[in-house]
Amino acid sequence: MTNFTGILTIHLHLAGCQSLKDKRSVVKSLIAKLRNKYNASIAEVGYMDKWQDSEIAIVVVSNSSSKTNEILQNILNWISNNWHSGYIVDDKIEIIY
Repeated sequence: MTNFTGILTIHLHLAGCQSLKDKRSVVKSLIAKLRNKYNASIAEVGYMDKWQDSEIAIVVVSNSSSKTNEILQNILNWISNNWHSGYIVDDKIEIIY
């Protein structure tokens, strides 16, 4: 049986953050919401020293490439439509098998 690993990398802009402490609070809240809703592995992976930017990586595993892609697209859509603490600058989906 083949397993597919999907990686969604998202560059976020957090215009309202005025310090790294503000940023940590906003990013931790987003990560917690996504983990609870989608049961995905998530970590902040970039722009660690920038107040108003963050990069997060989200990983899911499934036995279907299309299902893996669908889950990552749903996560991306949820952030775009429901998260109001910033916006998506760029995103990238990779499927590995």
